[in-house]
Amino acid sequence: METIALIRKAIMQDPDNIEFTKKGWSPIFMASPQAKLLLVGQAPGIQTQEKNQSFMDRSGNKLREWMGVTEDFFYNSGKIAVLPLDFYFPGKGKTGDLPPRKDFAAKWHPQLIERMPQIELTLLIGAYAQKFYLKDRIKRNSTETVRSYQEYLPEYFPLVHPSPLNIRWFKKNPDFEEIIVPELQSIIKSILYE
Repeated sequence: METIALIRKAIMQDPDNIEFTKKGWSPIFMASPQAKLLLVGQAPGIQTQEKNQSFMDRSGNKLREWMGVTEDFFYNSGKIAVLPLDFYFPGKGKTGDLPPRKDFAAKWHPQLIERMPQIELTLLIGAYAQKFYLKDRIKRNSTETVRSYQEYLPEYFPLVHPSPLNIRWFKKNPDFEEIIVPELQSIIKSILYE
């Protein structure tokens, strides 16, 4: 069975990704056989790609705050995995980053998840991740999906993206940080620390 390191090498050598490898970019994901919590997001931003580290930005700081984990634990415990829907920065569009490539996650996620048999919960961060994993179970929009998080437990926990650009959403939905985040922290604590 291929190890995670061999899968990383295969991703870099895949013809679909060779242009990124030629730029000197590595695929941005975190995976460990000991992982208990999986985070699925959209795709790395340019800062993340250049730093070669998942969620090494203000969004990541906010996400770790919601999760109730330190930066050191997030990156070094081996208990947290991060698989964006695309492991490379997809480029800039008119109103932000381009979406992840459509077939990327379907090709690589199952291979990596198979090597992480201890995953107990998957956080689905943003609409792209929710649509990919929840399929026809998603609600009318991401806000409704996030508010209905209990319907997806114990396998999934949908979250809004922690980007500072979502400030209006946070102001319109104060109950998210007052009610949903404490529930998230409680579940994560029971998985990672107990």
